[in-house]
Amino acid sequence: MAVSVAPVPDRAVFWFGCNLVRHGEVIRSTARLLEAVGVEAETAGGPSHCCGATQEASARITEGMGRRTVESFNQTGAPQVITWCPSCHMNMQDVMAPVTPANFETQHVTQVLHARRDRLRALLVRPVQARVLLHRHLGFQPRVPVNDLVADLLALIPGLELVDHPLAVPGHMCSSLGGVPGALKAAQQATLDAMQATGADTLATIFHSCHRESVTLERGRPWLRVANWIHLLAESAGWEAEDGYKALRNAEDPRTALGEAGLAAAGETVFERLMEPELRKAPPL
Repeated sequence: MAVSVAPVPDRAVFWFGCNLVRHGEVIRSTARLLEAVGVEAETAGGPSHCCGATQEASARITEGMGRRTVESFNQTGAPQVITWCPSCHMNMQDVMAPVTPANFETQHVTQVLHARRDRLRALLVRPVQARVLLHRHLGFQPRVPVNDLVADLLALIPGLELVDHPLAVPGHMCSSLGGVPGALKAAQQATLDAMQATGADTLATIFHSCHRESVTLERGRPWLRVANWIHLLAESAGWEAEDGYKALRNAEDPRTALGEAGLAAAGETVFERLMEPELRKAPPL
């Protein structure tokens, strides 16, 4: 696929948003991939680098968060900010940078890795035997062609076979379906139907929200694996990238599965308020 993107500088900020608690292994593997393809990327995320999406009900708070984040990125002197979360990417381009002048360009991580895929190819030496259905969405694709970019990158993995199916789910992430009664359940059923029709045994998610909603599809389906696209690249590179979130979400008791040491590391208050309700909620299917 030919994709026109700005040149990728050797120095950048990797902005991973607010999802480190849930998806630390994906973020660390992504940072490692960027380093491996020659991008010296300073990581930034969490409450101190928020896009404001969590506070969109308050224009004042959202503007303040966005302004502080842009100013912080300006101070690094990095010519590019590499985004991971589609909400962060859209908010930076639509809300944050237009209000607070940005001294940097913004590209999504899929664009950066795709632009340096020749270097990435050299890392992917371990075969991953899987028939993979890519979990595609319609909403973000017109802005960044992530469905095509990720498909190209997964095609670099030896042994991996991408199946062909027209399914693409509405919205930019599965979280956008949550407010529509029955929408997420219908999307997941359509995904299962597509996997069975194509003989796929692996569902590759692109975005973190989709991954969180999809991992429960493994319950009672021993033939099915859910993996983020970064997990698959890391596996082919021979790197450890255990899916801690999936293990907790599918555990009979997530608190017991986390263990005392894990609970202490996460912080009991953080776990109780931010993670445990999500981990214990009933899956759509």
